[in-house]
This record gives sequence, structure tokens and C-alpha cells, in this order.
Amino acid sequence: MRARTAPVVIGHRGAPGYRPEHTRASYELAFRLGADAVEPDVVATKDGVLVLRHENEISGTTDVAGHPEFADRRTTKEVDGSPLTGWFTEDFTWDELSTLRARERIPGLRQPSSTFDDHYPLLRLRDLLDLIDRTGDAGPQAPGLVAELKHATYFDAAGYPLDELFLAELADAGWTDRAGVVVESFEHTVLTRLHERGFRGRRVYLLEDSGAPADRVAALGSAAPGYETDLSLRGLYALGSAARSAAERVDGISVETAQVLSSGSVSVALFGEEDAADVGAVTSDLVDLAHSAGLAVFCWTLRPENGMLPEEFRTPGADSDWGDWRRFFSILLHSGVDGVFADHPDLAVAVRDGR
Repeated sequence: MRARTAPVVIGHRGAPGYRPEHTRASYELAFRLGADAVEPDVVATKDGVLVLRHENEISGTTDVAGHPEFADRRTTKEVDGSPLTGWFTEDFTWDELSTLRARERIPGLRQPSSTFDDHYPLLRLRDLLDLIDRTGDAGPQAPGLVAELKHATYFDAAGYPLDELFLAELADAGWTDRAGVVVESFEHTVLTRLHERGFRGRRVYLLEDSGAPADRVAALGSAAPGYETDLSLRGLYALGSAARSAAERVDGISVETAQVLSSGSVSVALFGEEDAADVGAVTSDLVDLAHSAGLAVFCWTLRPENGMLPEEFRTPGADSDWGDWRRFFSILLHSGVDGVFADHPDLAVAVRDGR
């Protein structure tokens, strides 16, 4: 049986519970709040620069709509099978994107964060790597990096191979042999290509509880197996199997918090912070099954707002009010997962460390 250690806390896009996501202020705050690592979402620009945005469509996270010089860039595209209308990073050079300012993505839930709208410019991946280096120089240990490559098949078809661009960025920053670099994606193909190009960091496969990965759909159409095949016992062992090539194996999976909880109703009364032994009563067997297949397990995303919590953990009040987040976080942090993604890293660290 795998020895259980305290799960790592990963600042999900920095500390977006307090500052607009993917900004310098968000990442710097995540470091100060005790995050062990941070997770940027990586997309590409027209000139092949990797930038940090939740999606390549940026109308909800920047002030682009207020720039008349970019009005003609608004368009509709199909991304991973879904039509989207707005402004897309691949239609801008980095110099153009650098004139924009970041905005809170969910202002209705995070009004304090939205007070920082338009304060901060966008960041490149290179900017974050430099920031991590400087943070490490000032402290006992540099934070880790867990980079998510977004819409890899889409960008590959557009002429922007994210795996190649990412490895070139690591090389330029002197990070090629950096220990502790993790790359994750909802598409297995790009993880395989990373290994084939020489990446030897950890690769984590992101799995949703429904739908099918975009790379499979692009290759197989409606016949593409869904994520549920990967989440089966056979699928988990296939992902971690030594019988597969080293390029095809992955080091771990990352799943939604709901997939770690039991499929039935969560009986909160069964679990108290003082008695972690009852956690098995309200969690699924996914973590143990994945561990038995040799896979690390991460889960996303720990958030305290009522509107983001399962119904059983909500309290009276507005969606933006914080619910029974401490108990929810406790269950997940005691479930055996190897790491959690949190929008408020300090809250997850406090629960993990018993503070």
C-alpha cells in the first residue's frame, strides 16, 4: 500500500480567490499564502508566444472589448466542438495582448477580486518562470510548476504545437532539466508527444466525469470513447501500465472533486474534522484504484463559496458567501489524494496543516 503523505497544495491560476487569475499579483500572493506549486493555463498567440489565460477566448478575463482598435478581431470559432464568439489569443501578437489588462472571471462570486480589474497586464509563461526563479532565490525552496496545455489539438491544427512551444520555452528559460515540472492536459496525445520530444517531467492526464477528449474526437468522431473509459479500472491500469510504452504512460490523473466524493449523497454528519477515520464513508474508491494502478491523483478545484460547493456543504446566504468549506476541504485532503488545486491556497494549507 502506498504510504500517505500530506497532499501538495497547488495555487489554481495563482490565488484567484483574491486577485484576478493568471496575473503577477495572483501568483505572488499564492506564494506568500503557502502554495507548494502554481498552475498556469497555457495558450498561444499569433506569433507563437505562450500566454497565461483560462481559455484562448479572452472576452471574460480581459478588457479587450473596450479596445476599439481590436473591435474587428471579434469573431466566432469552433473550439473542441463548441462554437464560441469573442476574441481569441491566436488572433493577436504578444505585443498587442500586452496592451490589455486582466479582469476577474467570475465577478458575481468574487467582488473583492473584481476591485482589481484593469490593474494588471497579462503574463507570458516566461514571465511566470522568471517569477518562480526569483521566488526561489528569496526563500528556502522554489515553488513548483503544474502547467496545463489548453486545447492542444485545436492549436496544433492552427499551426501552434503547444508541446513544441512549451519545451522551447523551458529551454530558453534554462528549465529543461528543472526538477518538479508537471504538465497536464485533457488530451492524452499532447502528453505523449511531450515525452517523445524529450520531456522527462511528470505528465498528468486531466479527466472529466462526462464527454470525450478532443484529440480522440478529432481522430474518431462520434465513435470516440469517453473519459469514463479512462476512469474504469481497466482504463486506469492502461494509463499506468508498464506494458505500454514510456511515452504513452502517464504519471497521474487529475479529476473533479465530485469524482473523489462517493457517488451517493454526502452525509456530512459522518465526517468531523476531529475524526478523519470516517472519510471513507463519503469518498469513492477512485483514489485507491488509481494508486493501485501506479497513478498519482490530484483533484480540482477547492473553492469556499456557496455557489461553488456541493449542495450538502452550502450554508444560508448568497452564492458569494462562504459555506462549510472547511469540512469539504477536510474530506478531500484526507481522501488520500496526492495534491489539490485551490483558488484560496491559504485555506487549503490551513486545513491540511491543522490550523
